[in-house]
Amino acid sequence: MTAPRRPIDSASPLRPDLRLSPFTGYTRAHWEAHADKLLDGLLPHATPGLAQYRLPGRTGIAGAWSDGLEGYARSFLLASFRIAGAQGRDVPGRTVISNLVNRYAAGLAAGTDPRHPEHWPRITDRSQPMVEAASVAIALHETRTWLWDHLADPVKQRVAAWLGGFVGARPNDSNWRLFQVITEEFLASIGAPYRQCEIDAGLARLDDWYGGYGWYTDGAGRKFDYYNALALHLYPVFWERIAGDRADTALVASHRARLRAFLESHQHFFGSDGAPVHQGRSLTYRYATAAPLWAGALVDASPLPPGRTRRLASGALKHFIDRGVPGDEGVLSLGWYRPFLPVTQAYSGPASPYWAGKAFLGLLLPAEHPAWTAPEEPSPIDVADQCLALPVPGWLIHSTASDGIVRLVNHGSDRLPPSPAPSHHSPHYSRFAYSSATAPETPPEGEPDGPDNHIALVEPAGSATVRGRIHPLHAVGSQAASWHATSPEGTENPSVIVTTSVVHGPWEMRVHRIQGPPGASVQEGGWAVAGDEAPPVEETGPGWALARRADGLTTALIGMLGWDEDDGVPAGAVDQARNRSAVGMFSATPLLRLSRYPGGSRLVATLVVLTADPELRDAVVKLSRLAHAHPTSDGSIEVAFPDGATARIGSDLLTTPPATSRVMH
Repeated sequence: MTAPRRPIDSASPLRPDLRLSPFTGYTRAHWEAHADKLLDGLLPHATPGLAQYRLPGRTGIAGAWSDGLEGYARSFLLASFRIAGAQGRDVPGRTVISNLVNRYAAGLAAGTDPRHPEHWPRITDRSQPMVEAASVAIALHETRTWLWDHLADPVKQRVAAWLGGFVGARPNDSNWRLFQVITEEFLASIGAPYRQCEIDAGLARLDDWYGGYGWYTDGAGRKFDYYNALALHLYPVFWERIAGDRADTALVASHRARLRAFLESHQHFFGSDGAPVHQGRSLTYRYATAAPLWAGALVDASPLPPGRTRRLASGALKHFIDRGVPGDEGVLSLGWYRPFLPVTQAYSGPASPYWAGKAFLGLLLPAEHPAWTAPEEPSPIDVADQCLALPVPGWLIHSTASDGIVRLVNHGSDRLPPSPAPSHHSPHYSRFAYSSATAPETPPEGEPDGPDNHIALVEPAGSATVRGRIHPLHAVGSQAASWHATSPEGTENPSVIVTTSVVHGPWEMRVHRIQGPPGASVQEGGWAVAGDEAPPVEETGPGWALARRADGLTTALIGMLGWDEDDGVPAGAVDQARNRSAVGMFSATPLLRLSRYPGGSRLVATLVVLTADPELRDAVVKLSRLAHAHPTSDGSIEVAFPDGATARIGSDLLTTPPATSRVMH
């Protein structure tokens, strides 16, 4: 959000069309030009036979050989949208499309030839080539008329043999099941051996993971993130396109209905500047979050007006382009804006970010489709403040039109398996909140967690508890609640923290019931604001702390209840860090600390705010004095926000252990 912006036409001679696209200025021509830029930037890294793209950067856990295939497969997916969107035709005086067809046909012939020095690794059980095979299969289907149909028979046979490694193989029991579905459906479409039972089983697995309201978990457990958008809704659309008349019409209708329901909430995940909410894994795919928006339009399964679809999708693309993506070398890096490895996972290789190409799915729509020709329409955040409860993932989405920021309050997604007991956690899942303007603190491996959007018991030696498995209680209206154990699962009389969040505008009131042993201190953190220009400014006082970025983005943490000690209310503090945020080099997190936790049960309440509203940010601390969180005679908590809005938290959400009747399963 703080990287230098560059003009919309800096990378091409195209000018913004503010008549057609008053929010972004982007048209189909801008999307085509950026696709060409991404594909051109890869050419210097192609192997001589064009079967692999060996990009600079950290090698993924599958190794450099697999990384090279990843570069081919993921860029071929992007190229296929560009080729098919142009109907395989070049414009006069330019050979962009024919060059792409020849380039990827040559790579296909070399990569599937086991005697060629650039040949691809075989598809085996749970191997990374399974992932890339699906991209190759989709790309071959979408370019069938212009590429596949013109391949020599020996090349077609080799391609079928390589993809055929999927038949009878075992994928990971996650979105990988859909890679098998896609690949074997393509094999069926070309008359090659396949197993219908494996296609059917992969599609049926989706039903096991479907929680309702358009939301899937990516495999067993509570694994809610953008893979819901990038895979679990997207690949059924590709399957439908490949299967054609072979597809079960009832199943197609079900997938479309779920996609439609998902898009009702997905449209709320983009800030007014186009930034997606920064939560979950594989965030280095960046604007790929726009893919399901186009998918809904592609199969007539979108509840959104076509002009809003383009406004959201183009907003996401423009957000990153304006902040220097793909970089001076023309290559997408492992990072968010700048290269930043902590935003990646071990499986992320140098070419992994090219799944960003999924965002260009909209090029498959005809140029005359309303999604390209209708004037852009405002997104929800452009019009008014929003508050949306998502009970399946256990989230609250609240956004503010005054500054265009979307905030996600997390009381349900932890990406941990149902069993055994978790041995790890991720800052991209364990935090209480995420937003379109910030990123969680992600220290280098082996260093302590950042304190942002977290409450912890801190031992005298300095080690802090983590929020591992999240047990959701509810997400309704403007409230969500959960509990987590701060001691290992299975411990007798475990320490437990029950938390309820109530949101209103830019504010969140967090009420915690802490049950733990004496001797530890309690520490809570607010948002981590980050920028590249200079360390954020900090301000502190009794029971509050504030951090402000150079452009005015402000976060504050104010103690409302339970933060006082025998000698008064302790002063707040600000944790300053360097190179721990994907958003910027310098970051700062406001903190509150209770140094002498006496043990037993204690109730604390904290007011948290993240805002860039000029009228609010300079008066945050003053306004916070108008808020309160008061216990009532019936054991509930009455909450009041600075503008006078009130809410009540029921006593059943404040007990430890919590009332099991309210736990969501």
